[in-house]
Amino acid sequence: MSEKILVIGANGQIGTELVLNLRGKYGAEAVIASDIHPSKHPLITEEHFELVNVLDKVLLENIFEKYQPTQVYLLAAILSATGEKHPQMAWDLNMNGLLNVLDLAVKYKTQKVFWPSSIAVFGPNSPRDNTPQYCTMDPNTVYGFSKLAGERWCEYYFIKHGLDVRSLRYPGLIGWKSDPGGGTTDYAVNIFHEALANNKYESFLSAGTALPMMYMDDAIRATLELMDAPADKITIRSSYNLAGISFTPEQLAAEIKKHLPDFEISYAEHDPRQAIADSWPRSIDDTQAAQEWNWKINYDLAAMTADMLENLKG
Repeated sequence: MSEKILVIGANGQIGTELVLNLRGKYGAEAVIASDIHPSKHPLITEEHFELVNVLDKVLLENIFEKYQPTQVYLLAAILSATGEKHPQMAWDLNMNGLLNVLDLAVKYKTQKVFWPSSIAVFGPNSPRDNTPQYCTMDPNTVYGFSKLAGERWCEYYFIKHGLDVRSLRYPGLIGWKSDPGGGTTDYAVNIFHEALANNKYESFLSAGTALPMMYMDDAIRATLELMDAPADKITIRSSYNLAGISFTPEQLAAEIKKHLPDFEISYAEHDPRQAIADSWPRSIDDTQAAQEWNWKINYDLAAMTADMLENLKG
């Protein structure tokens, strides 16, 4: 049976790169990109693209009816910092968008669904270092508790309906092919653009704020490897911990200075994103992903920094 893959939220930081990778793997005609706005990416054209609001279940069902997707990647979401400005909107999109897709995936017998969770599911009382797969989870942001609730729904649909749902708790993601989407870890993308444009950057997080991060190439590869893994190897149907590299703004700036010696970083005071970061883990234990589907990272801090600067220089 040939694959027909639907990517919802294809214009975002993850979606843009995922669509390109999926089309490289399965062919352009096999991958339908969709978003609430037309794509501005030169390689994601109107051909094999659908305008859709994931909250419009009637329109969304028309898309399922038209394409009969074998795989669905649901990436449409409002992220942490933006979610705190628009909490009810964030809850509505993150929760009801997921439920609409899960319902239609069951109805149209979709073989696999991918939905991203986040390290935001952890909270102030979660272990901050080497945070385990299972522990206290008390998120205090709308984004965080919408992701935690979403994990429960994913596992519920697997148990009750046999739907093959797979998920990763992404750390902060860093890439050069698209703009960040309003998250607390966005500084780690913005810093590269500002370093090259102005040789300086004001971080909204403090110098010593350590957070788990991951280069986008690794994140996309992890997503595809999880979706390719045999179903009997997937024991976690809520969401897998996924670790990358943990570093602080100060450490990232020091790495950038190896390439741009005149680069300077400063730090803002009283940014609301700092409180969000302070409630998140400093590092993640992803042992189960490594053991069950052989996950491992390729990019450390040095390799990521060099690749980001090389690509952004153009």
